[in-house]
Amino acid sequence: MPNTDQRKRNTAQTIVHPIPPTWDERSEILILGSFPSVKSREMRYFYGHPQNRYWRVLAAIFDEPFPETVEERRALLLRHHIAAWDVIASCSIIGSSDSSIRDVKVNDLRPILEGAPIRGIFANGQKAGELYRRYTLPLTGRPAVVLPSTSPANAAWSLDRLVEAWRNELLG
Repeated sequence: MPNTDQRKRNTAQTIVHPIPPTWDERSEILILGSFPSVKSREMRYFYGHPQNRYWRVLAAIFDEPFPETVEERRALLLRHHIAAWDVIASCSIIGSSDSSIRDVKVNDLRPILEGAPIRGIFANGQKAGELYRRYTLPLTGRPAVVLPSTSPANAAWSLDRLVEAWRNELLG
C-alpha cells in the first residue's frame, strides 16, 4: 500500500504559484519558466532543484560565481537587468511534471511589461514556450524566444552547450 507521501506525489494537486516575480524598473530581459518544481516551491524561489542548470548557465554567461542563496540569485538577476517569473499562476499538477499540467491560469505580465523596458521575452524550454504561445501571447502580442531547457530532464544538452545557446540569445 503506498504511503501518504507517495499518493500525494502521484495525485494532481491544484497549486497557486507561491513565488512573486523578480524584476525592477531596469529589467530588460524577461525569462519565463512554466511553473515552479516541488523543490522550487519548497525553497520559495525559482529553479531550486540542485540539478537544474539555470543558475549555472546565468553565472557562466555573466562570469560570476554560482549564486547559492535566494538573495544572491535575486541580486544576480537584477544586476544584469533580468526579470524572472513563470507563465502559470495556478494549475493542477502532479509533483513537478510539466506534462501533467492542467487547468491553467496565467500570470499577468502587464506590470512587468509596462513597468520595465523589456526588450526580449524568453521561455526556458519547450513547455514554457508552448504555454506562453497558447495562453500569454494573445494577451501581450509579444512573441517569446524559446531557449533550450535548463532542466536535468534535458540531458541532451551539456552545460557548455546551454551556456552558448543562452548567451547567443540573451546577449545577442
